[in-house]
Amino acid sequence: MEPTPEQSPHHAYPDHWEADVVLRDGGTARIRPITTDDAERLVSFYEQVSDESKYYRFFAPYPRLSARDVHRFTHHDYVDRVGLAVTIGGEFIATVRYDRIDGQGRPASAPADEAEVAFLVQDAHQGRGVASALLEHIAAVARERGIRRFAAEVLPANNKMIKVFRDAGFTQQRSFEDGSVHLTLDLEPTAESLAVQRAREQRAEARSVQRLLAPGSVAVIGVGRAPGGVGRSVLRNLLGSGFTGRAYAVNTSFDAGTGTVEGVPAHRSVREIGEQVDLAVVAVPADRVPAVVADCGESGVQGLVVLSAGYAERGAEGRERQRELVRQARSYGMRIIGPNAFGIINTAPEVRLNASLAPESPKAGRIGLFTQSGAIGIAVLAGLHRRSAGLSAFISAGNRADVSGNDFLQYWYEDPGTDVALLYLESLGNPRKFTRLARRTAAVKPVVVVKGARHSGTNPPGHAVPVSRIPDATVSALMRQAGVIRVDTVTEMVDVGVLLAGQPLPDGPRVAILGNSESLGLLTYDACLAEGLRPRPPRDLTTVASPQDFRNALAEALADRTCDAVIVTAIPWVGEDGEAETGDGEVLAAALREAAATGPAKPVAVVHVEMGGLAQALAAATSTAAPPAHRPSGPGPQAPSAAPGAPGGSPAGTPAPAASDGRAGAPGDPAPSTTRAPGHPSASPGRAPAAEGAPSPGRAPVSEAAPSPGRPAPDAGRIPAYPAAERAVRALAEAVKYAQWRRQAATPGKVPEFLDDTIDEHGTAALIGRLLGPDPDPRGRPLTHDEACELLAGYGIAVRPALPAPDPEAAVAAAGQLGYPVALKTTAPHLRHRADLGGVRLDLAGENALRRAYDELTDLLGTPAELRPVVQAMAPRGVDTVVRASIDAAAGAVLSFGLAGAPSELLGDTAHRLVPATDRDAAELIRSIKAAPVLFGWRGSAPADTAALEELLLRVSRLVDDHPEVVSAALEPVVVATHGLTVLGASVRLAPPPARSDLGPRRLPSY
Repeated sequence: MEPTPEQSPHHAYPDHWEADVVLRDGGTARIRPITTDDAERLVSFYEQVSDESKYYRFFAPYPRLSARDVHRFTHHDYVDRVGLAVTIGGEFIATVRYDRIDGQGRPASAPADEAEVAFLVQDAHQGRGVASALLEHIAAVARERGIRRFAAEVLPANNKMIKVFRDAGFTQQRSFEDGSVHLTLDLEPTAESLAVQRAREQRAEARSVQRLLAPGSVAVIGVGRAPGGVGRSVLRNLLGSGFTGRAYAVNTSFDAGTGTVEGVPAHRSVREIGEQVDLAVVAVPADRVPAVVADCGESGVQGLVVLSAGYAERGAEGRERQRELVRQARSYGMRIIGPNAFGIINTAPEVRLNASLAPESPKAGRIGLFTQSGAIGIAVLAGLHRRSAGLSAFISAGNRADVSGNDFLQYWYEDPGTDVALLYLESLGNPRKFTRLARRTAAVKPVVVVKGARHSGTNPPGHAVPVSRIPDATVSALMRQAGVIRVDTVTEMVDVGVLLAGQPLPDGPRVAILGNSESLGLLTYDACLAEGLRPRPPRDLTTVASPQDFRNALAEALADRTCDAVIVTAIPWVGEDGEAETGDGEVLAAALREAAATGPAKPVAVVHVEMGGLAQALAAATSTAAPPAHRPSGPGPQAPSAAPGAPGGSPAGTPAPAASDGRAGAPGDPAPSTTRAPGHPSASPGRAPAAEGAPSPGRAPVSEAAPSPGRPAPDAGRIPAYPAAERAVRALAEAVKYAQWRRQAATPGKVPEFLDDTIDEHGTAALIGRLLGPDPDPRGRPLTHDEACELLAGYGIAVRPALPAPDPEAAVAAAGQLGYPVALKTTAPHLRHRADLGGVRLDLAGENALRRAYDELTDLLGTPAELRPVVQAMAPRGVDTVVRASIDAAAGAVLSFGLAGAPSELLGDTAHRLVPATDRDAAELIRSIKAAPVLFGWRGSAPADTAALEELLLRVSRLVDDHPEVVSAALEPVVVATHGLTVLGASVRLAPPPARSDLGPRRLPSY
């Protein structure tokens, strides 16, 4: 909304303050600055506020606003006087205003840094978290305008407003003066305020997803009058799934007398329905969607699933149509899945929603699936169906213009019905937020991701999100740091998902292999070694082994304390009559299930050849035993375990947080060596547990994250089967790495305090300000060698001096100043760090050797002006490494490490971590490159001083974290000796810092 000429011309309308936010109940609203055009809206809003709320705002009866009031509250300079409004459907539902004041509480201008703030929320919208969201945004605006404190006067009876201030997490002071509570808030963000903000964001976004997945009523818009078509198909799928709510068919072309379609009420508009509609599935041409959205918004619909195509996947015109769709839906408080979506499915028995183009709902289970591609979604659904793996929810978001994978991570984090989250992503709209949410979710349940479009450098058609320029290898490393299980294909995603959904996490990499084929056992053994596991020699049961032999061998392996997981290999065995026994596999499946159910909780996987019946029997069966309890070695987020013989933990990890209604079980203390007790009862919400030791007929096991009432039990106890050894081993290896991450994540790393004593943060900030100048170039500028050395010195990073040598005499003089032996090297860009081209001469012990090297260098490579030679004192011998840090606008600051030269440049052997890095991150960074053994005494060499290297990494991380103006820094080479290290070269680039959306107030992305 543009300002009018009445507004101060030198303070333009701040459109960057506009934001869409998700409220506590999952609905959306828009926050924007108030302008002079809002007079009528303000008056209308005030008329709908109760007398009590008016009294709380003005401390006296104030039935109506005067013309002077309206003028005052709609005219702002956007610096000393600012007003924000929350709107839904274009109308105000809340306002906030601040006025800058001096120390005596009188109106003031800068440099005064305090402001008086006041809120007013319509009574109908109180309790939705409106004031909390407004406080975040008005505080950010105030900080931008140089205001550091808010002052507020609140009546003691206004408990709601006092709570808003108290719970914000800001440092505050309270006093009681003249019959009111005087509050002063320090607006500098704190760890507590950021935690409060993110907790509110999680609850709000999770609730918005829940409203989409569990509607009480659904209207399918675009249902054809004749069978066929997208709308009619979706309606039939919805009814075929047994949807427990109300369903309606909507089409503007229906005749007035059309009573029902497919047995449900038919209407020409949502408005005509006359009852609350929670979810609308839109299947009309794109040019008719705006009218449908308006009809839904005005009728109070909470969310939309837009199947219609013709948006950002069609080019610039479609992208603008997509932006307008999102703006229109959000203006009514609705969220969107799509456009160009395939649909959504929720298998919970209390919902049974199939609002998609999938003709059959998947089996109910404990896996959540999000995909940005309808075709990939179909493929994954088919793969899970073949493995009899159930889903808790399925979402195919299409262009995901609004609701994204981040929103579903927020939802699955606390969803007691989901144990494993699978995501197929083609783009990351907000990588910073994704890694933050993924890390938190992965601490309680596995997150498995396939990333499409990895090497194209562009987003797929329809994905109107910022493009990150960081390489795919870096993305993969950052996902690993966040605990995400990154796999390459959807087949691997299914393989890993079914293992994690059905089996406990392994305590380590030790694998027992047993089966009736020596060759298949050896293939499995080799695959384990290739994946970094520690297999024991395969145990060959021979081809005459019976199902009972398999059972006994598996029971022995599970009881063996020296193994953490078991892989069973099976080929058709020889029966008593000498004939090859293929059968349907049910006998062998029963034997394996019995052994797994009675043994200690360790993951079991089966590799079979030409035994499809075995795979089907294993997939179709669910153990009647209690689910496996898992206790990873070492402390960490773990599954709670009962006492031995009692029901155990969830298959893949710890429970989600307990729901507010208490349906999810509370975490308990893990008990070591818990076993699965066959036939032990599993409690179910809403149903009394069976008596001790009594079987619970027909009950599948449940995880400790108890399902909601009626929710199907998890797939715990299912033994996954794979047609190839490599697939089973790869899935198990991912589970091993994830379990290790979980154990380590339990005790997070930290930044050592000793760094604070050797870091001059304020002095470095002042230096950066001088180097950038008052009007910095947005493109930034590289620092000279001396400038880079001075900046790095502020963080305790010393760069060995290098003196210019434009001629032989200058080289000799420099060597005399530094002391022999010295190195002579070129600094020309095309020869920098290229010792292989002869641009570096080392160990020059005297003047003659230096002059000879200088002549050889210039004769071979060019004139001194072209080579830019320098002289540097020799460093102690060691391993040449490279330390880099850079800022990606989308992903944030990334710290990288590798060995100098071919390992990192040619082979890409470089490790990455997000900044800020902890001591654990620094240690892992060094050890995660393939060439790491070179630093640890490879082939009898002296180990390098990795402690000094870790400290250097932490200093660089701290530098770019404290000063986002340092957009890139490279230390090359860093020679790590047996004792200490030497930085021989450094380059730094400064630029105005990119915006940090992850540190600002909550807002939905706008692309």
